[in-house]
Amino acid sequence: MGIGELDREAHVPEVTGAVAAPRTLAEALRARGDEGLSALLRARPDLLSPVPNDLTQLATRAGTRGSVVRALERLDRFALQTAEALAVAPDPAPYPVLLALLTGDEGDPEIEAALPGAVALLREQALVWGEDDRLRLVRTARELLAPSAQHPSPTGLGPTVAEATAGMSPGRVQEIIATAGLTATHDPVSAVAVLTELFTDRARMGALLDEASPEALAVLDRLVWGPPYGEVTANPAPPVQWLRDRGLLLPVSARTMVLPREVALHLRGGRAHRAPEPVAPVVETAREYRPQVVDSAAAGQAYAALATVEELLKSWDQGGPQVLRAGGMSVRDLKRTAAALDVTEQLAAFWLELCFGAGLLASDGEADERYAPTPAYDDWLDLPPAERWARLVAPWLMATRVPGLVGGADAKGRTLSALGPDLDRAPAPEVRHRVLELLATLPPGAAADPETLFARLRWERPLRTAAQAAPPRPAGAGTAAAPSGTGATPTGTTAAAPELPTDLRSRLARWTLAEAELLGLTGRGALAAPARALLNLPLAEAAAPADHGGRVELSVAAERAATLLAPLLPEAVDHVLLQADLTAVAPGPLRRPLADALAVLADVESKGGATVYRFTPGSVRRALDSGRSASDLHDFLTAHSRTPVPQPLAYLIDDVARKHGHLRIGAASAYVRCDDDTVLGEILADRRSAALGLRRLAPTVLAAQTDPASLLEGLRAMGYAPAAESAEGDVLVTRADAYRTPARTAPVPVPDGPPVPDATLLGAAVKAIRAGDRAATAVRKEPAAPVTAAGGLPRTSAAETLATVQAAAMTGSAVWIGYVNAEGAASQRVIAPVRVEGGFVTGYDHTADEVRTYPLHRITGVAELADDQV
Repeated sequence: MGIGELDREAHVPEVTGAVAAPRTLAEALRARGDEGLSALLRARPDLLSPVPNDLTQLATRAGTRGSVVRALERLDRFALQTAEALAVAPDPAPYPVLLALLTGDEGDPEIEAALPGAVALLREQALVWGEDDRLRLVRTARELLAPSAQHPSPTGLGPTVAEATAGMSPGRVQEIIATAGLTATHDPVSAVAVLTELFTDRARMGALLDEASPEALAVLDRLVWGPPYGEVTANPAPPVQWLRDRGLLLPVSARTMVLPREVALHLRGGRAHRAPEPVAPVVETAREYRPQVVDSAAAGQAYAALATVEELLKSWDQGGPQVLRAGGMSVRDLKRTAAALDVTEQLAAFWLELCFGAGLLASDGEADERYAPTPAYDDWLDLPPAERWARLVAPWLMATRVPGLVGGADAKGRTLSALGPDLDRAPAPEVRHRVLELLATLPPGAAADPETLFARLRWERPLRTAAQAAPPRPAGAGTAAAPSGTGATPTGTTAAAPELPTDLRSRLARWTLAEAELLGLTGRGALAAPARALLNLPLAEAAAPADHGGRVELSVAAERAATLLAPLLPEAVDHVLLQADLTAVAPGPLRRPLADALAVLADVESKGGATVYRFTPGSVRRALDSGRSASDLHDFLTAHSRTPVPQPLAYLIDDVARKHGHLRIGAASAYVRCDDDTVLGEILADRRSAALGLRRLAPTVLAAQTDPASLLEGLRAMGYAPAAESAEGDVLVTRADAYRTPARTAPVPVPDGPPVPDATLLGAAVKAIRAGDRAATAVRKEPAAPVTAAGGLPRTSAAETLATVQAAAMTGSAVWIGYVNAEGAASQRVIAPVRVEGGFVTGYDHTADEVRTYPLHRITGVAELADDQV
């Protein structure tokens, strides 16, 4: 939209009596109250970057292409259909004309009831302005939505008769009106008007079509709902020729014809859209459960999520897989992680991204870069289970990284890897919030039908859904054929969309439902009470979605959710049940110290409501390596077992402890020492030791050609239980949690446009825009010989400037000044001087709405305001 249209008249017109209708968008905005401007800036926050100087600049910015496209993308389907109807209506369009385009000849009570709200929404967002008798779509929106050969309209309509005949010879136009039975005119303009009048007259148009053959009507039927363009042969069939001779089809090129908009609207019964959707699809209920059942199921999933995250990060305590050169994990490492967690690769990617987004996992930044837990993971482990859950779900709700994309391809065909780049999708947080809010509109305990939920999301953001859909098929694929013998083929027809969703929003919604179930935000598909608290929604009954502008801080909401979840989680126990088959059964989640110690002493054999641990020689040796003695292990088991320590387990501990440390390994490259030289002789005689490169240095010492770690593993594989020692000869104690990355911050979400401003910012912005507009539109006294600087700033001499501001300070009047700041930026201001001294003028700046001081040498000039503006 050009500046000339927006501010063709910058000043409010002087009227007497009734208020004049706005002539520009700037005037329409000027007539709004502060609440109306706040609503516009809240709906379109990009208009605030930076804050406009006045309403004219705000109107100009609201008409730019980028801002209009963003605003259109956020319209629901019916509001968008209303804008599309205005784009094909005359400009300006009276409200009855717009209503007729949406309801058609038969009318529609639902559309009649919903249309005022849609028009009000478009007005609020400054996409439509003007009174009901002169509704105007902003020029940029009209250019985006109006039909053209390059950009077909979603309405399926083509150009008007006037547009289609713009390049046609006057003689050809006269031939068309003569064939149609109309009186010849003297100029092409009136001829086009006569033809348009015929096509918009229902009675005469009906009589003309009664003369058409069934084949000709079949051609019109193929084009009426779009695309309106069709290809014709060099010698078109008689039905097509009949339509062309009467202007019912107009030529676009030598081989292409178009159905004029007026003809199509007649055939459609006046409707601009085949299926207007004034009412949002209802999210239907698939199943209903008792709310207590839902909450219990969700709590079970939440506990399982905590256990999975802990298991994943504990397995990487010694350092995880290496980071690829391009970033992320390799496919092989992802498969290993999935196998370790006993989940699919897609689920493994989700858990990895969840830990990464919560700041519990990161790369260490070393030369041989690899992934490992962060120090925040240790702090996370010390929290109560409900708070640990909140630390996971709050970042997930706001994250823009999308684990569901892992395994797919980017725009260049490269595979997207877990924890790698290019997984951010800006709409993800908004879709997650909206899916959970739609679930909250159902009664407590009700699970939504996914397909109706996806339909609702598509209705709410149709343009974004279309823009994020999979690429269309190549041109010509799936093109429908014309009826036999017509000689005309519609162009632009594509095959039906596949059943599975291809647009990003629908896929995000599907992933959200699955991930919310994994995290315990939903139970059996229904929203749980902790999730309602996380969204700041009422808990007792279903409610309308919360206003994002009034949402409480997410951290506060997460604390409320954790408070609700805590009583639902199973209570941690401080004991196990030892069994004679070298297993221990944990009848519930174990308390942290007991769980950590038992994880070192035994291996997890199975999970579920009760976790089964198995004691093996390797697990007992692991406990001894960590610094525990055999007596420590016996005391530990006795203290934490509700059953006596079985004899086989006691024998196992004593047997491994008796052998543990009998052999000592250090760095030579490596060596083995033992007080019993016969044991060293057995090792040398064993064929399996050949790969270790051992040789005897002394009766009790063997040297090896491998490093100490490999020597440890080799001897353990041979059935021995060696212990590592330091250079001083002391046994080295190894700990499983020895490796952590440096402190890392969680990844920052990629914003989906500017953030929604809060009430304080909106109030300040509206006040600043109003003040700037008063300064820009103030009527000023013109001097006898007006002199202005470049850019419209007043220009007066230093003496005149000083005298004028001194007089204004004495009389308490306001003046208009031109001011250039230290950076060289020029501006116009309206100030009321109160003091002039020392080369400075101090006064109340109406533009900034505050008291300011200005150096006189930076004031380019000054002018008095008109009497009615003082």
